[in-house]
Amino acid sequence: MRDQQEQQQHEIAREEKLPNEHLTRESPVNSSRTHVEQHDYAYYKQVFAGHPMPFAYLDLDLLEQNIRQVVQRADGKSVRLASKSLRSVDVIRRILASNPCFQGIMCYSSREAVYLALQGFDDLLIGYPAWNKLDIAAVAKATAAGARITLMVDSVEHVQQIETVASQHEVRLPLCLEIDMSLDLPGLHFGVWRSPIRTARQARPVIERIMASPHTWLDGLMGYEAQIAGVGDNIPGHSIKNSIIQRLQQRSIPEVAERRATLIKLVESYGLPLRFVNGGGTGSIVTTGAEAGVTEITVGSAFYAPALFDYYRAFRYQPAAGFAIEIVRHPRRSLYTCLGGGYIASGSVGPEKQPQPYLPRGARLVPLEGAGEVQTPIRYTGKIPLRPGDPVFMRHSKAGELCERFTHLLLVANGAIQEEVTTYRGDGQCFI
Repeated sequence: MRDQQEQQQHEIAREEKLPNEHLTRESPVNSSRTHVEQHDYAYYKQVFAGHPMPFAYLDLDLLEQNIRQVVQRADGKSVRLASKSLRSVDVIRRILASNPCFQGIMCYSSREAVYLALQGFDDLLIGYPAWNKLDIAAVAKATAAGARITLMVDSVEHVQQIETVASQHEVRLPLCLEIDMSLDLPGLHFGVWRSPIRTARQARPVIERIMASPHTWLDGLMGYEAQIAGVGDNIPGHSIKNSIIQRLQQRSIPEVAERRATLIKLVESYGLPLRFVNGGGTGSIVTTGAEAGVTEITVGSAFYAPALFDYYRAFRYQPAAGFAIEIVRHPRRSLYTCLGGGYIASGSVGPEKQPQPYLPRGARLVPLEGAGEVQTPIRYTGKIPLRPGDPVFMRHSKAGELCERFTHLLLVANGAIQEEVTTYRGDGQCFI
């Protein structure tokens, strides 16, 4: 029993340490700590006073800071928006209009790309292969109507499937060839399982099949170095793991650059002009942008800055997006039970995929219950008096997945709700 209690105390201490630590570090680039401290619990509580909970919000003041930092870190390279990390037509439109460096959208499904084309967006790259003929046909019809949508491929079979549909609709469809950017070591695959293409020899048959097709052409190259772009290297209490990740990432950077350059040269040897060479993500803006052959970087999570992106040494974005849940019970001193809250992120299962209490500072989940389907207990021992009806502000572990739980985002700026805009769900859309 004592061992169990000690383990529970250890887990509580660990949960307590994470929020306190990650919310007080300053950004090494454009730190805005003073401004962030003004956006505290009292600020948001007053802004949202009387609004029914739960609700999701986007702080436009903090979003603007994140946009500026992305532009600075991109250092002249174009930035393609990752729609899966935004999932709101209005927000996508706002970011694209904010700076000329933002060009195009990386979509996560063909049906989403067609939907965005209907909303007036152009230069849509589908980041994952489409196989279903109806999905490809929707792209073909949109293309015939004037949309510019590029399909992703990494095999001869993909090209053949697209060609079959494109020929039926008498259109030519642009394709993007994806390259695997993971790092393979003995006993370790450092990266994600995406494209099977790693070498020029593996890429040749696909390129030649595209060239042989009267209904497709090679529009671009893409490689996503997830092990750099999406893996934090500064997790509190994990110094040994952080050191290993940092070493692996440093080893990956030159290998990624060399592999991408090799494939670019291969395409050039065929005399094919590439409209774009896409790479990277939020965590690799600088390293990906340093490659001469890369013309654009995909960025998504930097704009909302979800909890998983707190743990990087090289940057700090501001927590622009969040949600509020309402205290409905006070079962005992320092424990406050809220309605809802269990919006768990995708990926491998772990405590880091839970939403994290953000405000009031020092609030934390109860480890043995976590964020629940219909109720979430919060432990709080701070100085701010809490009572039923008060909000607890949370941050999702990932970015766009927040919008799968809410139909609207409340847009906040200058201490007031400025507007309420729809998410994809609010538009009646569910793409994947």
